[in-house]
Amino acid sequence: MLFPKKVKHRKWQTQRKSAARLARPDTRGVSLDFGSYGLKAVTSARVTSNQIEAARKVLTRATAKTGKLWIRIFPDRPVTTKPAEVGMGSGKGNPDHYVFEVRPGRMLFELDGVAEPIARAHLRQAGMKLPVKTTIIAR
Repeated sequence: MLFPKKVKHRKWQTQRKSAARLARPDTRGVSLDFGSYGLKAVTSARVTSNQIEAARKVLTRATAKTGKLWIRIFPDRPVTTKPAEVGMGSGKGNPDHYVFEVRPGRMLFELDGVAEPIARAHLRQAGMKLPVKTTIIAR
């Protein structure tokens, strides 16, 4: 699982969840920079480190020995939870896991050195492991 080695702030403040802000397309990391094929997000969601790992496992099977894989997202946002059956109040919960907040247009994964039908099939499978709707981009 992916998580940061060291963080400046253990707990982040909660942002406002307006639908307009989440639907606004991303401006960074939107182009196919490294590989020939990429998986691009169409909707917004929080992608956990477990989901990124599940998609990575699918894509490493496609790359085998000849191909190369780039993971363009990293979960650095902590999500806190309080234990079960604990009353309200007494502060914020402890960090439970890390997520990456994906906005539309963000490139998630890139592949190179793989035949097009194989790349498309594996990218489609990897997209099913993620909570966002995705599209496959080719150079």
